Amino acid sequence: MKGLTQRVFELSPPGGIFDETVISNLYPDRSQGARNALIHRAVSSGEILRLRPGLFCLAESYRRSGPHPFVVAAALLSPSHVSFETSLWHHGLIPEAVREVASATLERSRRYDTPMGAFSFHRVPETSPRAGVKHVEIEPGSWVFVAEPLRSIADLVYIRRQVSWERDGLDFLTSSMRMEADELRGIPWQLFDEIRGSIRSRRVRAYLDGLRQVLGQ
Repeated sequence: MKGLTQRVFELSPPGGIFDETVISNLYPDRSQGARNALIHRAVSSGEILRLRPGLFCLAESYRRSGPHPFVVAAALLSPSHVSFETSLWHHGLIPEAVREVASATLERSRRYDTPMGAFSFHRVPETSPRAGVKHVEIEPGSWVFVAEPLRSIADLVYIRRQVSWERDGLDFLTSSMRMEADELRGIPWQLFDEIRGSIRSRRVRAYLDGLRQVLGQ
């Protein structure tokens, strides 16, 4: 470990993640070309992983901890929040772990295939981006935004454009997603008005209304 890798390691960035601003601050007297050469050498040697243009992470052998996949997702695109199947699994509402970390964003949809896994971001129009979203300490010292269960369902129904309450009803969640109705009754329903009020899609609002009615909430 030497040069750029050593200096970043000494900074101890959370999970080993850092961006070009960190490199600029470490080498303020170097030209952009010289800094790019440092990055290229570190990436080529396997000491640093390139997550996307301008965002990097120390390789496992050169970092002290992590990072948690949710932390990587937050670093890849902000503002965003972990949602969809990923957050439903995080809350214990679907049985199988998901291979891809999926997040909602107001930005355009995109996907990153990185050395640390696959990360997708889906655009969900809304008037209040943090409605039904909590700031969670996912690991010591690392905080990320994660959708609460009802918000996760709203986001999921939005991107599954073929889903509607009239056609699919509760079966979309209990059959397609393998969620339990009793567990759905136990999620934080006090967030309903906040979440429903932020969603622009009438189809999603209708699905939430139907869901609340059939579950007796």
